[in-house]
Amino acid sequence: MCHVADFVYPPVVIAIKSFWKFLDLRFSFSGEENIPQEGGAILAINHIGYLDFAIVGTAVLPRKRYVRFMAKKEIFDNKLAGPLMRGMHHISVDRANGSASFVAALRALRKGEIVGIFPEGTISTSFEIKGLKSGAVRLAMGAGVPVIPTIVWGSQRVWTKGVKKDLLRKSVPITVAFSEPLFFSKESDVDAGEAQLRNALLTSLHKVQDEYPDSHQGQRWAPVRLGGTAPAPLNL
Repeated sequence: MCHVADFVYPPVVIAIKSFWKFLDLRFSFSGEENIPQEGGAILAINHIGYLDFAIVGTAVLPRKRYVRFMAKKEIFDNKLAGPLMRGMHHISVDRANGSASFVAALRALRKGEIVGIFPEGTISTSFEIKGLKSGAVRLAMGAGVPVIPTIVWGSQRVWTKGVKKDLLRKSVPITVAFSEPLFFSKESDVDAGEAQLRNALLTSLHKVQDEYPDSHQGQRWAPVRLGGTAPAPLNL
């Protein structure tokens, strides 16, 4: 189902799957039927840890699709990661000049690719949904593709911002949930669309947290709202 030549993605997938085995992560994926088997779509993903993109990419694989993630330019500038990111046709985002990455993402969507976006922009250290940037909705309007609200939960227990990474902990449950697609027309109101997307992400996040097998009580990786000790959110 891939529209560009993918020589780098398959071996990287094999390496990542081996890494998951090493970590002994326990994956639970739901809503995969919401991902189209062909044609463009946007995954709008909450952001709680450094492995989110690889975990969500793994959850999409059963649909025989690869995700092209929008990622900050600094990763592409890295000597090791840069060639891999370019080889997997991910999209570089220069925060000082966002228009080039917007055009690149629009082009990928119109070619029928799935583009992964973290609309919060950076990792949420409170593990709540922060304010969203409008890129996902504007891209959906411009490319005429659906936005699939996507929640990942548990990845913050392995490696997140401001906490020592723990690659030895075993059997961490990791959830990925894909919600029903949202559609925006060219006439849609961007602010209203953004509010609708944020609401869909919040609803899905709370459901995932309610069904999560481990208790959040007293945990550094859990938000204050659930009795955890993560930093309180700044902008809820």
